[in-house]
Amino acid sequence: MHVVLVCSRWGQCDYRSSCTLLIPLTITMGNAIANLFSFFGKKEMRILMVGLDAAGKTTILYKLKLGEIVTTIPTIGFNVETVEYKNISFTVWDVGGQDKIRPLWRHYFQNTQGLIFVVDSNDKERCGEAREELMRMLAEDELRNAVLLVFANKQDLPNALSAAELTDKLNLHSLRNRHWYIQSTCATSGDGLYEGLDWLSSQLKSTK
Repeated sequence: MHVVLVCSRWGQCDYRSSCTLLIPLTITMGNAIANLFSFFGKKEMRILMVGLDAAGKTTILYKLKLGEIVTTIPTIGFNVETVEYKNISFTVWDVGGQDKIRPLWRHYFQNTQGLIFVVDSNDKERCGEAREELMRMLAEDELRNAVLLVFANKQDLPNALSAAELTDKLNLHSLRNRHWYIQSTCATSGDGLYEGLDWLSSQLKSTK
Protein backbone atom coordinates (compact mmCIF):
# COMPACT_ATOMS: atom_id res chain seq x y z
CA MET A 1 0.00 0.00 0.00
CA HIS A 2 1.37 3.41 -0.99
CA VAL A 3 0.31 6.22 1.33
CA VAL A 4 1.07 9.90 0.91
CA LEU A 5 1.55 11.84 4.14
CA VAL A 6 1.65 15.51 4.95
CA CYS A 7 4.86 16.26 6.79
CA SER A 8 5.53 19.00 9.33
CA ARG A 9 7.55 20.90 6.72
CA TRP A 10 4.53 21.28 4.45
CA GLY A 11 5.53 23.26 1.38
CA GLN A 12 9.22 23.19 2.26
CA CYS A 13 10.26 19.69 1.26
CA ASP A 14 9.54 17.12 -1.40
CA TYR A 15 7.46 14.97 0.92
CA ARG A 16 6.40 12.75 -1.96
CA SER A 17 9.87 11.28 -2.19
CA SER A 18 10.86 11.32 1.46
CA CYS A 19 7.78 10.80 3.60
CA THR A 20 5.81 8.16 1.73
CA LEU A 21 8.15 5.51 3.11
CA LEU A 22 7.21 6.24 6.70
CA ILE A 23 4.06 4.16 6.78
CA PRO A 24 5.42 0.99 5.08
CA LEU A 25 8.59 1.08 7.16
CA THR A 26 6.66 1.63 10.38
CA ILE A 27 4.24 -1.17 9.59
CA THR A 28 7.11 -3.56 8.85
CA MET A 29 8.83 -2.62 12.08
CA GLY A 30 5.52 -2.92 13.93
CA ASN A 31 5.07 -6.47 12.67
CA ALA A 32 8.51 -7.43 13.95
CA ILE A 33 7.78 -5.88 17.32
CA ALA A 34 4.42 -7.65 17.46
CA ASN A 35 6.14 -11.01 16.91
CA LEU A 36 8.63 -10.23 19.66
CA PHE A 37 5.84 -9.26 22.06
CA SER A 38 4.00 -12.46 21.20
CA PHE A 39 7.08 -14.52 22.04
CA PHE A 40 7.31 -12.98 25.49
CA GLY A 41 3.58 -13.13 26.15
CA LYS A 42 2.96 -9.44 25.66
CA LYS A 43 0.03 -8.29 23.55
CA GLU A 44 0.01 -5.43 21.11
CA MET A 45 -2.87 -3.14 20.21
CA ARG A 46 -2.86 -0.64 17.38
CA ILE A 47 -4.71 2.51 18.39
CA LEU A 48 -5.70 5.44 16.21
CA MET A 49 -6.34 8.67 18.10
CA VAL A 50 -8.22 11.37 16.25
CA GLY A 51 -10.54 14.26 16.95
CA LEU A 52 -11.02 17.87 15.98
CA ASP A 53 -8.09 20.25 16.23
CA ALA A 54 -7.25 21.55 19.73
CA ALA A 55 -9.08 18.68 21.44
CA GLY A 56 -5.92 17.68 23.33
CA LYS A 57 -4.81 14.58 21.44
CA THR A 58 -1.07 15.25 21.45
CA THR A 59 -1.14 16.32 25.10
CA ILE A 60 -2.86 13.02 25.94
CA LEU A 61 -0.34 10.99 23.94
CA TYR A 62 2.70 12.43 25.69
CA LYS A 63 1.06 12.43 29.10
CA LEU A 64 0.65 8.67 28.65
CA LYS A 65 4.11 8.21 27.15
CA LEU A 66 6.18 10.50 29.37
CA GLY A 67 3.93 11.19 32.34
CA GLU A 68 4.33 14.91 31.87
CA ILE A 69 2.86 17.85 30.01
CA VAL A 70 4.71 18.86 26.88
CA THR A 71 4.40 22.03 24.86
CA THR A 72 2.52 21.19 21.68
CA ILE A 73 1.77 22.86 18.38
CA PRO A 74 -1.03 21.87 15.97
CA THR A 75 -0.18 18.48 14.49
CA ILE A 76 0.10 18.73 10.70
CA GLY A 77 1.03 15.10 10.04
CA PHE A 78 1.12 12.55 12.84
CA ASN A 79 2.87 11.50 16.03
CA VAL A 80 3.32 7.83 16.87
CA GLU A 81 4.45 6.40 20.19
CA THR A 82 4.38 3.07 21.99
CA VAL A 83 2.76 3.14 25.42
CA GLU A 84 3.37 0.16 27.71
CA TYR A 85 0.59 -0.59 30.17
CA LYS A 86 -0.43 -3.79 31.98
CA ASN A 87 1.53 -6.15 29.72
CA ILE A 88 0.04 -4.55 26.63
CA SER A 89 1.94 -2.44 24.14
CA PHE A 90 -0.32 0.25 22.73
CA THR A 91 0.97 1.67 19.46
CA VAL A 92 -0.81 5.02 19.42
CA TRP A 93 -1.08 7.09 16.26
CA ASP A 94 -2.01 10.71 16.95
CA VAL A 95 -3.19 12.29 13.71
CA GLY A 96 -3.76 16.01 13.20
CA GLY A 97 -7.34 17.24 13.41
CA GLN A 98 -7.40 20.40 11.33
CA ASP A 99 -10.21 20.32 8.80
CA LYS A 100 -7.92 20.44 5.75
CA ILE A 101 -6.04 17.30 6.76
CA ARG A 102 -8.93 15.21 8.11
CA PRO A 103 -9.28 13.47 4.71
CA LEU A 104 -5.88 11.90 5.49
CA TRP A 105 -7.30 10.06 8.51
CA ARG A 106 -8.43 7.21 6.28
CA HIS A 107 -4.81 6.35 5.45
CA TYR A 108 -4.38 5.18 9.05
CA PHE A 109 -7.51 3.02 9.32
CA GLN A 110 -6.00 -0.28 8.19
CA ASN A 111 -5.37 -2.79 11.02
CA THR A 112 -6.69 -0.38 13.65
CA GLN A 113 -8.07 -2.30 16.62
CA GLY A 114 -9.09 0.62 18.78
CA LEU A 115 -10.21 4.13 17.93
CA ILE A 116 -9.76 6.90 20.49
CA PHE A 117 -11.88 9.93 19.61
CA VAL A 118 -10.91 12.96 21.67
CA VAL A 119 -13.47 15.70 22.25
CA ASP A 120 -12.97 19.12 23.82
CA SER A 121 -15.81 19.00 26.34
CA ASN A 122 -15.69 22.77 26.68
CA ASP A 123 -16.17 23.43 22.96
CA LYS A 124 -19.94 23.18 22.84
CA GLU A 125 -20.22 24.98 19.52
CA ARG A 126 -18.39 22.21 17.66
CA CYS A 127 -20.11 19.18 19.14
CA GLY A 128 -22.11 18.79 15.94
CA GLU A 129 -18.96 18.90 13.84
CA ALA A 130 -17.31 16.33 16.10
CA ARG A 131 -20.33 14.04 15.79
CA GLU A 132 -20.31 14.26 12.00
CA GLU A 133 -16.61 13.42 11.77
CA LEU A 134 -16.98 10.51 14.18
CA MET A 135 -19.96 9.00 12.37
CA ARG A 136 -18.23 9.42 9.02
CA MET A 137 -15.25 7.43 10.27
CA LEU A 138 -17.32 4.70 11.86
CA ALA A 139 -19.03 4.12 8.52
CA GLU A 140 -15.70 3.13 6.97
CA ASP A 141 -15.37 -0.60 6.30
CA GLU A 142 -11.77 -0.73 7.55
CA LEU A 143 -12.95 0.34 11.02
CA ARG A 144 -15.91 -2.02 11.26
CA ASN A 145 -14.24 -4.16 13.93
CA ALA A 146 -12.51 -1.36 15.85
CA VAL A 147 -13.70 -0.62 19.37
CA LEU A 148 -14.42 3.02 20.17
CA LEU A 149 -13.16 4.93 23.19
CA VAL A 150 -14.29 8.54 23.50
CA PHE A 151 -12.22 10.81 25.72
CA ALA A 152 -14.41 13.63 27.04
CA ASN A 153 -11.39 15.83 27.56
CA LYS A 154 -10.80 19.14 29.40
CA GLN A 155 -13.09 18.23 32.29
CA ASP A 156 -11.13 20.66 34.45
CA LEU A 157 -12.78 23.61 32.71
CA PRO A 158 -15.85 24.98 34.53
CA ASN A 159 -18.24 24.89 31.57
CA ALA A 160 -17.23 21.47 30.26
CA LEU A 161 -20.02 19.11 29.24
CA SER A 162 -20.19 15.92 31.27
CA ALA A 163 -19.59 12.52 29.72
CA ALA A 164 -23.34 11.86 29.85
CA GLU A 165 -24.08 15.12 28.03
CA LEU A 166 -21.47 14.37 25.38
CA THR A 167 -22.92 10.90 24.92
CA ASP A 168 -26.15 12.58 23.84
CA LYS A 169 -24.43 15.27 21.76
CA LEU A 170 -22.39 12.66 19.87
CA ASN A 171 -25.40 10.35 19.55
CA LEU A 172 -23.38 7.41 20.84
CA HIS A 173 -26.46 5.45 21.86
CA SER A 174 -27.34 5.13 18.17
CA LEU A 175 -24.28 2.95 17.55
CA ARG A 176 -25.12 -0.68 16.82
CA ASN A 177 -22.73 -3.63 16.67
CA ARG A 178 -19.97 -1.48 18.07
CA HIS A 179 -18.26 -1.74 21.45
CA TRP A 180 -17.89 1.80 22.77
CA TYR A 181 -17.13 3.62 25.99
CA ILE A 182 -16.85 7.26 26.99
CA GLN A 183 -14.38 8.37 29.66
CA SER A 184 -14.11 11.78 31.31
CA THR A 185 -10.51 12.99 31.12
CA CYS A 186 -8.19 15.87 31.87
CA ALA A 187 -5.06 15.57 29.76
CA THR A 188 -3.02 18.00 31.83
CA SER A 189 -3.53 16.11 35.10
CA GLY A 190 -3.86 12.67 33.54
CA ASP A 191 -7.22 12.04 35.20
CA GLY A 192 -9.19 9.35 33.40
CA LEU A 193 -6.54 8.44 30.84
CA TYR A 194 -5.52 5.11 32.34
CA GLU A 195 -9.13 4.21 33.05
CA GLY A 196 -9.59 4.49 29.30
CA LEU A 197 -6.61 2.22 28.67
CA ASP A 198 -8.07 -0.26 31.16
CA TRP A 199 -11.21 -0.45 29.04
CA LEU A 200 -9.17 -0.90 25.85
CA SER A 201 -7.15 -3.63 27.58
CA SER A 202 -10.30 -5.49 28.56
CA GLN A 203 -11.60 -5.27 25.00
CA LEU A 204 -8.35 -6.64 23.59
CA LYS A 205 -8.34 -9.55 26.02
CA SER A 206 -11.96 -10.40 25.26
CA THR A 207 -11.21 -10.73 21.55
CA LYS A 208 -8.20 -13.03 21.95
